[in-house]
Amino acid sequence: MHNMKLPESAQRVADLLAVLGHDKPIVMLPETGKTSAEAAAGLGCDVADIAKSIVFRRLEDDAAVMVIASGANRVDESKVAAIVGPLGRADAKFVKQRIGYSIGGVCPIGHVGQTVMLIDADLLKLPSLWAAAGHPHAVFNLTPAQLLAMTGAPVADVAVDSGSGQ
Repeated sequence: MHNMKLPESAQRVADLLAVLGHDKPIVMLPETGKTSAEAAAGLGCDVADIAKSIVFRRLEDDAAVMVIASGANRVDESKVAAIVGPLGRADAKFVKQRIGYSIGGVCPIGHVGQTVMLIDADLLKLPSLWAAAGHPHAVFNLTPAQLLAMTGAPVADVAVDSGSGQ
């Protein structure tokens, strides 16, 4: 049916999803899905339906900390730090080395190392999500329950509170 060859990083995710028995294919966007808005536009979905992966570096042990957040939310770093400990910036090199994907295509699964993960509670209100599949143009569809099952990550309130004048 589709013999479009996936980029290597997206193929890794496709193989992983197959092992997990996931029922949805990887979709290649004609335009990049680097930002939640771009991905939503390419998919014709709401920006909130994009499960974006934000990576921080935990200062005490240099661990990668990933927050999977709704595309409509800004992640409140202080809320995340209150749960996992003080955080620093994760640059592109750190993300690539620790997680195994390039920024813009960071997938919630298939990390090269141990990742401390949190899932934005707001994602659980949505019927279906789109997450990056290891490449800036690659995404896949999943439910919040599938995201929880795949990652085993705890759910937390990580969003910047709306109505704080921002």
